[in-house]
Amino acid sequence: MRNKFVLVLPILLLVTVFTSQALPLVAIANYGPHTSLEDSITGIKKELALQGYIEHKNIAYLIVDVGFDTALIPQMISNLKSKHPTVIVAQATPVAQFAKHAVKDIPLVFTAITDPVAAGLDDVSGSSDRQNLRAMLQFAKLLLPQAKRVGLLYSTAEANDLALVSMMKAATAAEGMQLLCIPVEHTRDVPLRMQAFNGKVDIIYVGVSGVVQPSLPAIAASAKKMGIAVFNADFVAVKQGQVLASFGVDYQAVGMNAGKLVAQVLRGAEVYKAEPIYPSLKDHKGYISQAKAKELGLKISVGLPNATIVE
Repeated sequence: MRNKFVLVLPILLLVTVFTSQALPLVAIANYGPHTSLEDSITGIKKELALQGYIEHKNIAYLIVDVGFDTALIPQMISNLKSKHPTVIVAQATPVAQFAKHAVKDIPLVFTAITDPVAAGLDDVSGSSDRQNLRAMLQFAKLLLPQAKRVGLLYSTAEANDLALVSMMKAATAAEGMQLLCIPVEHTRDVPLRMQAFNGKVDIIYVGVSGVVQPSLPAIAASAKKMGIAVFNADFVAVKQGQVLASFGVDYQAVGMNAGKLVAQVLRGAEVYKAEPIYPSLKDHKGYISQAKAKELGLKISVGLPNATIVE
């Protein structure tokens, strides 16, 4: 995922490639190194390639991240603006919220935003990573038919997390389930906050959060001690045997949706008034860890819809 040339700035990691100054430049302001966000970048490049924009040939990329440190976002955006890109892609809510106010004379496209309206991005266009949470809960009940109580950790400082809480409340109510939401101020608080779920929930859902997701190993370890199944938004942890399952948006699809808008910009169109693109159900995928299922004493039915079983 990381490209060929790496330049470490005093507080930023800058990833770019040697390329001609004459090529249109797509600048991607990323929140931090995470599989889902990197998949989104892959999707952007994939869609643009499908539309005839080939890296090193007729398009160049400049990719920057701040390691999930919100204090570094202003410098990142300033650095990108100084390169005079053709378009800036702001990835994740904190980055997009800052870029909306800081970028005035360069086309801006957001991606990986759960609820653009709640995040104040209704006048900026892009692609959302909004999960179909009812489908996720239905998937969970296929594995755990007796599951009635859902646990959710969320960051009090991230608009994406607050949107997730609101959507999960609606989804659990529609599925006749109960929801226990536990707020988290800092990543270091996660292990302690996990204790609030002991004996009170049947499953724990971990969304894509800059505060909560980095603590997934600690969440998985605590859940194992409590005998609680964990469902993650990202599938990598399933393949690693950390969590039981995932059912969520394919982030390459999220990136490809953003890539469609970037392609319009490259062709001279104005997209700031375009409707955000939301994932469809077909953009979701499910994964189940066979090893974790055995650990939890579960039997996996063959032929679960839209699911892949991994060892």
